[in-house]
Amino acid sequence: MTTASVLPPPPPGASAPRVEAPATTVAVPPKVRVTSFRRIAGAAAHLAALGVVGPAVFTALFSLFGSGFGLLPALLIGVVVLVGFVYALFAVAWFERARVDGLYGLGLTGLRPRRSPKTGFVGVLHTIWLQAIDPLQWRAVASFAISTVLGLLTITAISIVSWGIGVAISPIFGWSDTRLFGILPLPGIAAPLTGVAAIVVALGAIVGLAVLHGVIVRAMFVPSREAQLLEQARTSDTRRAGAVRAAEVERTRIERDLHDGVQPRLVSIGMTLGLAQTKIDDDPEAAKALVAEAHASTKSAITELRQLARGIHASVLEDRGLDAALSALASRSHIPVTLDVRLPRRCGRAAEEAVYFAIAETLTNAAKHSRAAACRVDVRVRDDGSLWARVEDDGLGGARVVPGGGLDGIVNRVTAAGGTARIDSPQGGPTTVEVNVPCAS
Repeated sequence: MTTASVLPPPPPGASAPRVEAPATTVAVPPKVRVTSFRRIAGAAAHLAALGVVGPAVFTALFSLFGSGFGLLPALLIGVVVLVGFVYALFAVAWFERARVDGLYGLGLTGLRPRRSPKTGFVGVLHTIWLQAIDPLQWRAVASFAISTVLGLLTITAISIVSWGIGVAISPIFGWSDTRLFGILPLPGIAAPLTGVAAIVVALGAIVGLAVLHGVIVRAMFVPSREAQLLEQARTSDTRRAGAVRAAEVERTRIERDLHDGVQPRLVSIGMTLGLAQTKIDDDPEAAKALVAEAHASTKSAITELRQLARGIHASVLEDRGLDAALSALASRSHIPVTLDVRLPRRCGRAAEEAVYFAIAETLTNAAKHSRAAACRVDVRVRDDGSLWARVEDDGLGGARVVPGGGLDGIVNRVTAAGGTARIDSPQGGPTTVEVNVPCAS
């Protein structure tokens, strides 16, 4: 199996043409006002709820872990319980990210389960391991734990507020035996004064805990401006490298097609016409046959040039969109292709071109190398606004990413558009190519 998600190194000595990488913008962490009344009230309510629910959740998690660890001698049962513990942590982390994003509007993406690029039983184990060590998951679980502790303190502060209200109004009901902490008596006006002071202090503590909660979760979930700038620079470098490599691979392909296809045919046409010229006086019939042969070869050369131009720029893609372009591509395929394209809207030109050429190259590889009898293409616009495509054939598999090859071109084109490519091709097949590109790229 091959999984391609990074750029292979350029071949030694290859000169890379200058290619303008797609422009990107620097995202700045959102400015969240954790001191607004609405968010303080919401945070206090969240903390109070977590103070009740959180201890029960962690009790269940520790019970799962303890049971799984204790049942490890009964291997299957213990492993199953520990796997359940890992995905219970994921559920808690997913809830915490959704809760924080709903409260503060940080623009967090939803937490998704990790998935291994490997297949079979090894892939299952690797998937569980990736999920168990997922840093985003553990960060969210830590946030849930901190919020639970703050929630317990909030509940304590709420209890003090209730106690303070009772003490403050005690003289109205004639409660003469009012005591602080059940020990110190509060005679006369000392009772209402103590009650009011307790209310003020406890309300201040609740507000402080709510503000502290906002500061902590923002620090945990929103990277600093410096970290975002660094990540943006890395992404820009990766996309620029992908654009350069994609241009290099495309130039090599055009040179190869011209050298191996059109150029020899044009040379042959020239030689045939020259031979016809020598026979036009002595043997007109043979000359006519040679001219007819040259004419047929000229038609073939024009067809090859048209196909080469279509490989460089598909005009139907720009005029009628990805659905129509893929339909035309499937109709020209040497193997039967099942298309399932569901696009509610047009995406950006760079995204559509990257997906189109990835599908075209995959179908070409399937027809040339995989001995496939059928191929299926699925294209969707996902909820996160990305353009996703999946191509699967029933061929022999064993495809590998080779620098300068077709799969290398797919990876680099998709990377240049800011997307990712995943190529899964175990020996014996099937071969699956998945690409995911931001629509706005």
